[in-house]
This record gives sequence, C-alpha cells and structure tokens, in this order.
Amino acid sequence: MAENGSCCTPEGSCHTGGGTAVQVGTVTTTYKVTGMTCGHCEGAVSSEIGEIAGVSSVQAVAATGLVTVTSGAPLDEAAVRAAVDEAGYELAGQV
Repeated sequence: MAENGSCCTPEGSCHTGGGTAVQVGTVTTTYKVTGMTCGHCEGAVSSEIGEIAGVSSVQAVAATGLVTVTSGAPLDEAAVRAAVDEAGYELAGQV
C-alpha cells in the first residue's frame, strides 16, 4: 500500500504501492514561441493552443518564450504551429 501520496501506479493500478502522483494518460510538451512580449501575448497563445482537441492545459511564459502544453496524447506539431500562427506568433519548435 502507498504510504505517502498517490494510490495509483503509472499503469493505472490502485493501492499497489509507489509514492509519486502520476496522472495516467497525459503528455507534457514544451515549445519555443518567438514574439511574445507580455501577458496579452501569453493569453493569445494559450487560448489558441487550448482549442486543439485533447489539450488539457497550456502555460505560456513571455519572458522565456516557452509554452508548456499538457494533453491526452502527443499533439500534431502542424496543429500547434497553426494555432500559434493564428495567435500572431511563430513556433520555433519543441524544446
């Protein structure tokens, strides 16, 4: 039995040990986006990427140009690129 944290394993089994919380079935990918300079930019990029099917969260940071996306499955980079383009910025690629 888990004594300190999650009761689930990465395989989805419950109550079999392990001490780290793992969200089963998620993929986190970080992208570099150029042109973001402020909070409005972060919001625009986050909003557009957030509309892609399967995306559960987006965190954009203008200061670093990094956008971290959590989704249920790996995303098609062309879809991410199109979303970033729609927001008015440029996707430099995955980090």
